[in-house]
Amino acid sequence: MKVSSKTLQSMRKVEPYVWLLPSILMMGVMILIPIVTVFQSSFSEISKAGINRGWNGVANYISIFKNQTFWHTLQNTLVWTIVVVGLSTVIGFTLAMILNVQFKGRKIARAVIVFPWATALIIQAVVWKYIISPEYGALNTLLYNLGLIDSYVNWTASPAAFFAWECWVGIFVTIPFVTFCVLSGLQSIDGALYEAAAVDGIGFWGKLFKITLPLVMPSLSVSTVLNIIYVFNSFPIIWTISKGDPADQTHTLVTYLYDLSFSSGKFGEAAAVSVIGFIVLSICASIYMIISLKGEQEG
Repeated sequence: MKVSSKTLQSMRKVEPYVWLLPSILMMGVMILIPIVTVFQSSFSEISKAGINRGWNGVANYISIFKNQTFWHTLQNTLVWTIVVVGLSTVIGFTLAMILNVQFKGRKIARAVIVFPWATALIIQAVVWKYIISPEYGALNTLLYNLGLIDSYVNWTASPAAFFAWECWVGIFVTIPFVTFCVLSGLQSIDGALYEAAAVDGIGFWGKLFKITLPLVMPSLSVSTVLNIIYVFNSFPIIWTISKGDPADQTHTLVTYLYDLSFSSGKFGEAAAVSVIGFIVLSICASIYMIISLKGEQEG
């Protein structure tokens, strides 16, 4: 049977959607259904046995908003995300600039930098927890043997100090990702642009702001948006090092909702915290993308 040209054209138009259908169905099952379920749970009364007892309106949200721990946790989450993403981006960009230059041992340097990224977060957190331990930590032992301290120091004497160390670990494990994202963008820049700039008498800072940053911005935007998502939702570092202690002062939203659900059995409130985190993260990522795209269009 001969197929008409119109039929062939129609089939070709439909074909891409047929190939995409399995992925769309998988996304619907693995992503959309859990999101809808969490939203539904946040407006329901959930027993400690996980049984949905029916709609209770915004009672879970009211309970969360009345809890001062939630507001402190939300503040911690914003500080954690801004500090880790901001500093890791600056340091990662600097390292990418260095690794983009030809020097002896560059391959070894790249391999060393990728180690923290290749290692599981929970392992990194356990190692750093050991390093900063006031009783037997490697940091105290090293400084004491070098004669730099007379007695062992409690590096986590306050919640702020504890949280600062967790931020450092977050920065440490995030730097490699930013470095290699930016490095991929740097290596795509034509060297002739820098040569022409040098002929015109443009110095290092001029090349950086007029050539490097505009051309590497797509890679930097991708790494930043992904970093915001990963860091905001990061669980292993905070939970392994402090579990939100002391007195729930070092929680982020992810560890806080975990504690609410599995330690306190408040599944409805935990779902409400999850929804709030989803909304905050969506707003932050959207704002950054709008600013980034606007800058690219103006450029």
